[in-house]
Amino acid sequence: MIIFYTTLLVNFLLFSLTAWSIFFPKKRVWPPPYKSSWQYYIYWGLFYFGIALTTILVILNYNSWVILNEIRYFLGIPLISTGLILLCFGIYTLGIKNTYGLKDGFKIKSIYKYTRNPQYVGDVIMLTGLIVFLNSADLTIIFLIQILTFIIMPFTEEIWLEEKYGVEYLNYKQKTSRFI
Repeated sequence: MIIFYTTLLVNFLLFSLTAWSIFFPKKRVWPPPYKSSWQYYIYWGLFYFGIALTTILVILNYNSWVILNEIRYFLGIPLISTGLILLCFGIYTLGIKNTYGLKDGFKIKSIYKYTRNPQYVGDVIMLTGLIVFLNSADLTIIFLIQILTFIIMPFTEEIWLEEKYGVEYLNYKQKTSRFI
């Protein structure tokens, strides 16, 4: 149970820091102001610690809930695969520095012509697939918090992107939807 509550706390902290960044953009934590900032280390440290804890939770709670196996496989695997492809394609297109919230040039190409946040769309689809496939009440709670975090992340990033890229980003924002 300690693993679940610790994972829950870490994910709640990430959600809270992201929400904080929306309401207090001048004191934001996400995206971090620069690579060696405390915000960068706190956010990414919590993120990777959360992944490690979630992995342990997967091992401990796999298939411990109520979904039938056939449904889990036929719905979960395609959702996980689709989400992972979108996520990886978004990272590849945007570049690792921009993905980590560090300014590395404004890019409007490939999948970013159709959605401003393909990585978050991919994350949400993948996490939905994991909820179905892993069949765990504990993981469902954790993944729902993560989904909410990914849904609100663009709202803090848009403020940052407007500051960094100005009119270029505002024009892009008008032409391209936030998610789908």
